[in-house]
Amino acid sequence: MSELQLTILKTLDSQGPIANTLETFPNKTSQEVQAALNSLLARQKITYKNIDKEQWNLTQEGQDIVSNGSHEYRLLETVLKLEHLKISEVGNVLGPAGKMGQGKAFKNGWISKNGDELIINDKLDKSNLPNDETALELKQLQDQGTLSDSKKLADLKKRKLATVSKIQSFSVEKGPEFSLEIEKLETDITSDMIINGSWENAKFKPYNFNSEGVSPDSGALHPLMKVREEFRQIFFSLGFSEMPSNQYVETGFWNFDTLFVPQQHPARDLQDTFYIKDPLVAGEPEDKKYLQNIKAVHEGDAFDSIGYRYPWNIEESLKLVLRTHSTAISSKILHDLAANPGPARLFSIDRVFRNEAVDATHLAEFHQVEGVLADYDLTLGDLIGFMEDFFSKMGVTNLKFKPTYNPYTEPSMEIFSWHEGLGKWVEIGNSGMFRPEMLEPMGLPKNLRVLGWGLSLERPTMIKYGVSNIRELLGHKVSLDFIETNPAARLDEDI
Repeated sequence: MSELQLTILKTLDSQGPIANTLETFPNKTSQEVQAALNSLLARQKITYKNIDKEQWNLTQEGQDIVSNGSHEYRLLETVLKLEHLKISEVGNVLGPAGKMGQGKAFKNGWISKNGDELIINDKLDKSNLPNDETALELKQLQDQGTLSDSKKLADLKKRKLATVSKIQSFSVEKGPEFSLEIEKLETDITSDMIINGSWENAKFKPYNFNSEGVSPDSGALHPLMKVREEFRQIFFSLGFSEMPSNQYVETGFWNFDTLFVPQQHPARDLQDTFYIKDPLVAGEPEDKKYLQNIKAVHEGDAFDSIGYRYPWNIEESLKLVLRTHSTAISSKILHDLAANPGPARLFSIDRVFRNEAVDATHLAEFHQVEGVLADYDLTLGDLIGFMEDFFSKMGVTNLKFKPTYNPYTEPSMEIFSWHEGLGKWVEIGNSGMFRPEMLEPMGLPKNLRVLGWGLSLERPTMIKYGVSNIRELLGHKVSLDFIETNPAARLDEDI
């Protein structure tokens, strides 16, 4: 127990309720008193109430006015005394006080201008001078501590002649557990207390159920990972299996050639693709027949296709790149499917890399949601219907489809969703039906059609969490508070 706490208890015991702690303990600050009261209140020794009071004090300028009169009144007396006072001489005669009082004297109607001179109002003379209200108000404020007219107080404060401060004090009474001693209260039951039985007679500190507990330090899932998991659950609910996606470096063969992307395509330029410097190339694929089929379909006159009619180069095909899309994964899995062809539903969600300029909706490294649906005699209508069904499970129903060109799908469609934050349609995916030139070299039957789509993970996340700049979702501009406080994604699934 502190000395002040004991003094408060003794005062209550000997004198009864304390009406005002400021009067009872004049040498203690309100902060010291309140800290002692809160400690006693927690033990129910006392109860107390706040007493807030305004205290007005004159500034140095205000004290000067009480002693020597207001600036405007001094100017009035000077004009009466000199009879002819030029405006330009006011500062020389009265100093700064003359300039400060000039405006107020004009406003009060005490003086006026006659050319370049100040003159007394016709209604005033030495026998009927007005009262110096400012000096009188300040004197009353000094003596009584306040004024009944709040407007006058505000005016004095505005003119910086008086200041106001809040004085805090307290009234104190005995509490239900009042005593002159403060016993130590237990906070928790320990194992020793249970063993020796001391908990039965122990007094415990009451729990404050209104206070917030300390938030434990912990990690938090990034919003991208929350939406990623929701995507995975949607895929699983639709009967899809997840493809392995942990290989970031691919050969041009799997990343481009197997997808019927010609070796002269702009996507294979250094401006669009990150190439590996060391090593530069990989070994040839083990399936030599498939390798020859890819060469034949690119050069033309194979699998009922005229191809691109150019000499296909194996060295270009073996260059190593950071995969530009996860369709390279799908290509490998479909190639394996050719050994035992049949319906399949596959997906992957992982990072891809493109040499793009960074802006509000583009990054050089991002996540792609890749889906493949293989079955016999599928049509474009099946793809549109599946996309609408897929996104409806996310709560996204406002979709648009736009025809586009992809080397490995025909027909092809871009998928757009309305972004409220940006106020425009944002592309969230690309889709299409894989071309025969891609599927038949693998050995898949002609009537086994494959629907494929690649969706950005970042843009649906931006829509879901109201992020208008992708650089606030990934990179050095990300707010850690944004990651920690955003709730888990709820995509309104109807599974």
